[in-house]
Amino acid sequence: MCGEIRGQIYIGDLFWQGMKEVRKEVIRLRNVSKHYPMGKGVVKALNHLDFKVFEGEFVAIMGPSGSGKSTAMNLVGSLDMPTYGTIYLDGGDISEFSESNLAQVRGKKIGFIFQSFNLIPNLTVKENVMLPMMFQGTSIEEREYKADELLKLVELGDRMEHYPGEISGGQMQRVAIARSLANDPEVILADEPTGNLDTKTGAIVMEFLEKLNRQGKTVIMVTHEPYLAKKYADIVYWLLDGELDKVTKRVGKNFVDVTKVKKKEARENGFGKIGKSLRVR
Repeated sequence: MCGEIRGQIYIGDLFWQGMKEVRKEVIRLRNVSKHYPMGKGVVKALNHLDFKVFEGEFVAIMGPSGSGKSTAMNLVGSLDMPTYGTIYLDGGDISEFSESNLAQVRGKKIGFIFQSFNLIPNLTVKENVMLPMMFQGTSIEEREYKADELLKLVELGDRMEHYPGEISGGQMQRVAIARSLANDPEVILADEPTGNLDTKTGAIVMEFLEKLNRQGKTVIMVTHEPYLAKKYADIVYWLLDGELDKVTKRVGKNFVDVTKVKKKEARENGFGKIGKSLRVR
């Protein structure tokens, strides 16, 4: 079987990257686990997760409730530190960053879109979009100009002076998208971006994310909806019970199971014997 995947050549279970188009690795999780103490025991929320995110990809992290998606999102976004393993953000090991340096790098590299919007209720729509730029030391003039442009981009130019409580859920999510773009990040990390929206409004939000991806932004979407993953993503990481169950990759209009390829990569990275779900035994 042969096909093309965004500049890659696919042959059977192998992918060959063309010399003229070597993609930049923006986020890497290397054998990452996250465990939480619970009384006398330990809750293993995530076990031995290993994957890479490349510039310009649309990645979906997929799984049912309790599969470890939220934990994975926090780790991918460098919002939390792993119990074991290493997380690389733009090539740097985040464990070697100071807390303030990590916040600066994360603020520049990743824009977050949360399921519950996380807008500050006593700030206007425009002020919510301006806020991330303030933490990066951007001048007030540039913050105001960029917030104006971003809100026009998401078709909310007439809602700038409204407060979050005065606009609809779909509009609040579009404000969250605008806010995620405030520092012109390379990566947009969206946690269940349609989870609190009706079908029609959710489709509008997904169209914005798809448009951003076509313009070159890397999009990582956490979802429990298989149809969203299959419709929009280039590659889907399927989680189950805190482990990576399978990996599927788009080839034309179809998805191909590339779990064997990922197992091979894990073995080559020295993770030892790999079980069914890429878990180290």
